[in-house]
Amino acid sequence: MKRNGRFKGRSIGVVGDLSIDEQRYLYRKARELKAELAAGGNAEDFRIADPDYSAYMIFLENSTRTRESFRNAALFHRVRATMFDAATSSFAKNESLTDAIKMLVGYAPESCFVIRTKLEGVCAWLADYLGPWAERSGYARPSFINAGDGKHEHPTQEFLDEFSFLEQLGWDDGRIHLALLGDLYHGRTVHSKADGLRIFKEVVVDLVAPPELALPAAYIEKMKRNGFEVRTWNSIDEYLASGRTASIWYFTRLQLERMGESVLEKAPALRKAVTFRKDMLDKLRDDTQFYHPLPRDRLAPVIPTFLDDTPLNAWDAQSANGYYTRAVEMAMVAGVLGDDFEGTGLATAKPDEDFIVEAPISVRSKPEYKVGIKPVDSGLVIDHIASGAPVEEIWNRIDKIRRVLGLNLRSSHGVYHTNSGAFKGIVSVPDLLSFGEKELKRLGAVSPGCTLNLVQDHEVVKKYRLGMPPRIYNFDDIACRNENCISHPAHQEHVEASFVRKPGTNTFVCKWCEKEHDYSEIWRVL
Repeated sequence: MKRNGRFKGRSIGVVGDLSIDEQRYLYRKARELKAELAAGGNAEDFRIADPDYSAYMIFLENSTRTRESFRNAALFHRVRATMFDAATSSFAKNESLTDAIKMLVGYAPESCFVIRTKLEGVCAWLADYLGPWAERSGYARPSFINAGDGKHEHPTQEFLDEFSFLEQLGWDDGRIHLALLGDLYHGRTVHSKADGLRIFKEVVVDLVAPPELALPAAYIEKMKRNGFEVRTWNSIDEYLASGRTASIWYFTRLQLERMGESVLEKAPALRKAVTFRKDMLDKLRDDTQFYHPLPRDRLAPVIPTFLDDTPLNAWDAQSANGYYTRAVEMAMVAGVLGDDFEGTGLATAKPDEDFIVEAPISVRSKPEYKVGIKPVDSGLVIDHIASGAPVEEIWNRIDKIRRVLGLNLRSSHGVYHTNSGAFKGIVSVPDLLSFGEKELKRLGAVSPGCTLNLVQDHEVVKKYRLGMPPRIYNFDDIACRNENCISHPAHQEHVEASFVRKPGTNTFVCKWCEKEHDYSEIWRVL
């Protein structure tokens, strides 16, 4: 069987690695697979059916449902399945993930890696680095599927959740109204819904959690940017009293062990706020169903066991749906499915916009100097540093520029009034005539809005106005501040830090874990 579908070699690190139309395709094929198997069919059109194809299950955190559904999906596909876990694999011997998986890529003509780890951004990094490496080395591009990375995302859980929601709604993607309840702060399955729910044309999300467990602001903002209506309550009691509840309730386990002592002291009150009780039953809509990514906490379940045999129980069927959606995901990245896809794929990344603008110099002029700044015969003058900012901030910016650019040279600098009466910083460096695009990018990242004047024979011969670079990468002195990111220096995975600027902002997003940073935070020397 030929396997040249459009998804061959793709990876799924986050929900957004599949376009909206591609996600709908996944749900359609999972629906077809489920129906065929229920009818007793052999589903051969869905199988990889290649004994040389390797599916590596690398679970460096404990898992039951995700691991077993993927393992059984691999068995369905009749491929070579290899299981790894934290206790028995060589990953515990100080070998980097990159080196270990690079070795495994060479053991099979084609391979797929399903990975769960506490490190965030692992699949994005491996796809970015090992994909091109494999092609250069004569191997097929491997696929990487994120089975949960830290507090970041769990895209395959999100896909089975959305499949389950569609199933309840009769496959109508026009509108969804759902409630998210429990530990929304740590729940990566909830975080993934900020993008996953975009398959619906209209979305209303009710967030039910006390402040200590509330959904992080970044995900609420993403939901609103995606056009969702977002409403909030502190407890189930408050939510039921509103009289405007959803038909789909999605509970999450409280992960209080990740919180500090002050929160643990409040544990009984926090659990009560998001735990369903018998006296609440008559306040529900008739079409309400409960979902949960599982496992439930057997000591303090937010969905108590008295609900197991009621029509509210949709979580058992939800869990079973993981087999069908994950079997389809594996078939997609192996190239079995995709020939019949009709729709829009991922948008092509836009090229970098200009952030270094060379200002015209119609008449050669002398650089502007202030009292205390030593004029340079030849060299450079960095002007308009943090123009209009408080004096203390300008001094900090000057210090950052000197350290990031390594200007440990004879020079002068200071804070002065602009012509309008505000303050600005100036750095004057004589005899420095070499200043390339890499240094301009550094300067633009550290101090956007400044200007650079190149001076020869007492005259400005080139002048640049610097904006904020669209990407910052390939510098030894930048780092993601997320301690769980695969690129964080503490993990010694030797992953290059890389950041992409959110359009229209001064916010940089880590390419791997998607942590947002103010532009000044990415520099390790700051």
